[in-house]
Amino acid sequence: MAKCVIARDLTKSFENLSVLSGLSLEVDAGERLVLLGASGSGKTTLLRIIAGLDYPGSGFLEVAAQRIGFVFQEPRLIPWRTVRENLLFVNRQGEVERLLEQLRLKGFENYYPAQLSGGMKQRVNLARALIIKPALLLLDEAFASLDPPVKMSILDDLMKQWQNNRFTIISVTHDLKEGLYMADRAVILDSSTGQISHDIEIDLEAQRSIFSPRLLQLEARMLQLMTQAAVT
Repeated sequence: MAKCVIARDLTKSFENLSVLSGLSLEVDAGERLVLLGASGSGKTTLLRIIAGLDYPGSGFLEVAAQRIGFVFQEPRLIPWRTVRENLLFVNRQGEVERLLEQLRLKGFENYYPAQLSGGMKQRVNLARALIIKPALLLLDEAFASLDPPVKMSILDDLMKQWQNNRFTIISVTHDLKEGLYMADRAVILDSSTGQISHDIEIDLEAQRSIFSPRLLQLEARMLQLMTQAAVT
């Protein structure tokens, strides 16, 4: 299997605080990986390093994807541009029309960001990340502020995009249900060591429900492992 990301012995410190300490990780092309762990365990730091928005103190990093989409928690839309103009800013008309339709933004294309709900803003943010046809999509608590029904609706649309295009997804979230719903692998970062404490395959059916017994059992197991990592 081709690798999208290879990281070996990454370190990162902020002043006297070590966040990553010899962390190693490989991510297959087309894989859906969720990064879990307590606050301060280095999840967002690792994501930013993979994106090229930050640099490791030392170690080796190879990212095979030439096109990387990034969706942040806070909407980063250009306020004086409409939804359509925000998307045209990064791509051509044909792709804009396709994603307006597929991400349920039709009817909102002439709205300005200030006129949109939080969920619609994140739909536009997601569309802007997908419109470049990324080989790698990074999500940093992208849906954390959304109500569960809105979040699940967007996740469903994202999974349809993944099924059609099979780009690699690496997401950071504190919502275990969200992570288990969209990922096929989870890694838990340990804030005490700056490394990965657990690497777990998510063996769930392709069509998932956040209320399925298997998902709820796995959620309980993950919560236990995350608690152990936070207190060690």
